[in-house]
Amino acid sequence: MNSNTRQALLRADPHLSRFDPLSRIIVYDDFDHGLQGWTGLIGNYEESLDAMLPPYRELRDPMLSNLTVWDSGTDGSFNGTYALKLATLPRPGALAVAIKRLTFRQLGPIRLETYFTFKPEASELRLSETDVRSFGVLFDLQHGDRHPAPRERVMPHLRYLNALDGQAVARWQFKRRREPMADIGGSGKTRSHFHLAPEGWEDIPDGEQLLCYNEIATKHNWHYLRVDFDLTSMSFQGIRCNDRTFDVSPLEPMRLPAMANLWCMLNLVFWVETDRAKRAFLYLDSVLLSGEWD
Repeated sequence: MNSNTRQALLRADPHLSRFDPLSRIIVYDDFDHGLQGWTGLIGNYEESLDAMLPPYRELRDPMLSNLTVWDSGTDGSFNGTYALKLATLPRPGALAVAIKRLTFRQLGPIRLETYFTFKPEASELRLSETDVRSFGVLFDLQHGDRHPAPRERVMPHLRYLNALDGQAVARWQFKRRREPMADIGGSGKTRSHFHLAPEGWEDIPDGEQLLCYNEIATKHNWHYLRVDFDLTSMSFQGIRCNDRTFDVSPLEPMRLPAMANLWCMLNLVFWVETDRAKRAFLYLDSVLLSGEWD
């Protein structure tokens, strides 16, 4: 199929025409059709759940939502009825995380695209624009077992820091700092680290961006996000949110030695974090992962 024919087919599909995928669509998750393989992030454990690192114990799992609000009824998603919803506990710094666990079949460029919106729980009659601390996305990757040494686990992290301690920030950040690794159990097969710890985030150069946050706490406006990454070089290739693209040349992913049972891993992760004793919500209308190979 030539490129013009492919482009015409994509543009004729109302679900896909709002995306800009690479040549192979790996994942297209429209949450009108259910959870589509997205689940909660569970900390590693052996023999007992008590072996799990403490920060993992309070992570909330994803759910489906039709974005019903108390004052105007049901919004629905960007293009349909249901969105994937992440909702934190009502405690400052609490996180909710969604993960999709995949493996890759070939090294090369990948592109993750989504339409998202975020809000705090509308439990007060005020705008509450600084009640969400952050939301973010990451890949959790590992080389294949035949990859030349050194084989690595690579974790590109990206977040939008909306506010901190009640003060607006509105800046994109990345994280390359590696958190301490802990052995879990006594088998030697399981290790864990809390890579979403609040420490170690760095500002993306010229990464300030004001996002649309409508006039009351129950109004939702959808945003476009795209992250490009190359599995061959294990490096960022591009970041776009709405009309802005960002310089990724200074960005580095988190890197650590390959782990015993994670070969060819390609996990996708989204999360949201609250800044107040109030739940924070992140909604994903749909998610598209594409790649480039023969």
